[in-house]
Amino acid sequence: MKLSFSSFIAGALMLSMPAVCAAQQQQAPAATPSATAAKAPAMSDDAKQAKSKACSAEADAKKLHGKERKEFRSKCKRGG
Repeated sequence: MKLSFSSFIAGALMLSMPAVCAAQQQQAPAATPSATAAKAPAMSDDAKQAKSKACSAEADAKKLHGKERKEFRSKCKRGG
């Protein structure tokens, strides 16, 4: 009896999840135009390349290699 009741509860939960997710998606506010306009302007290719070279030079100065270098350059290029 216990197994069939828990199976029933598990099945009911599985069947109700799509409805719960759909309801949450409908309640989510849409992005406002002002929120998308607040993003920083895109960098030119030359600016991206210069930033990448500067981050690489800084990583070289710190003698970073492997995963540490990759993480450092990623943060550096994002401005963090």
